[in-house]
Amino acid sequence: MSRIQDILAKAERDGTTRRTQTDAAPMPLAAGVVAPIDGTGALDPAVFMPATVTTMGSPAAAATMVDARTAPRIETVTSRTARATLHPALVAAIAPHSAVAEQYRAIRSRITAREDGQPMRSVVVTSPGTRDGKSITAANLALTMAQEYQRTTVLIDGDLRKPSIHALLGLEQGPGLADVLAGEISLDDALVYLPDHRLTVLTAGTVPQFPTELLGSGAMRRTLDTLRARFDRLLLDLPAVTPLADVGTVAPLADGVVMVVRAGVTQRPALEEALAVFEADKVLGVVLNDAR
Repeated sequence: MSRIQDILAKAERDGTTRRTQTDAAPMPLAAGVVAPIDGTGALDPAVFMPATVTTMGSPAAAATMVDARTAPRIETVTSRTARATLHPALVAAIAPHSAVAEQYRAIRSRITAREDGQPMRSVVVTSPGTRDGKSITAANLALTMAQEYQRTTVLIDGDLRKPSIHALLGLEQGPGLADVLAGEISLDDALVYLPDHRLTVLTAGTVPQFPTELLGSGAMRRTLDTLRARFDRLLLDLPAVTPLADVGTVAPLADGVVMVVRAGVTQRPALEEALAVFEADKVLGVVLNDAR
């Protein structure tokens, strides 16, 4: 049995398929990480770290955090600032010393370890299907990356069909990425800085009629190039891989991909199909979400 099959078997043992017809985003009790994928494209189950229900962590976990009061001031690239009202699932900021928050730091560390002299500037977060918790994972990972010392992070909501990043952060669904790509607003005017979390956000904006065409446009490439010149980390929350073509248009522009699967929900064929969309060396690993 391959290591991909091992981790899927683990996911399936954690519960029976429980997909529902509702579009509401799941609120995971925990998160785990399987990473990195080796040269054969297989996962290493030996490094899987199942998380537990959120509890307050140890002083060792706290030591990995950056104290925003003593960190150097980083100039923002936008005059728009906002005070976020975070969704309870964003434990990376709400409960930074918890066991679950530590898992997100582990994901961040593994992404950094994959750089090997080549900066991992832009990372896509996606999933095989809907309701796998990819947006919650992307937001938590972005908040964790924003805690890095002297490194700037921008979280981009590239799900132009069913955007959710603005809701998770308690922001208005004002002009965002879609409006920038359509030439209706400048990038600087669309970016929002959250000073309490040292994170810049580019929400999805107005839901467009043709999202795939916007994401695959030259304007999207130029926008990402501009953001790369301004930020150390770009984290893109993209739609689920199947059955949409959106991810395939953006994937070539990213340095790496993090795939989110949900225990008891994601099926083995769906994951295999989703992984096949990307170049093997771009897949950084798989996050097992909602693990009990």
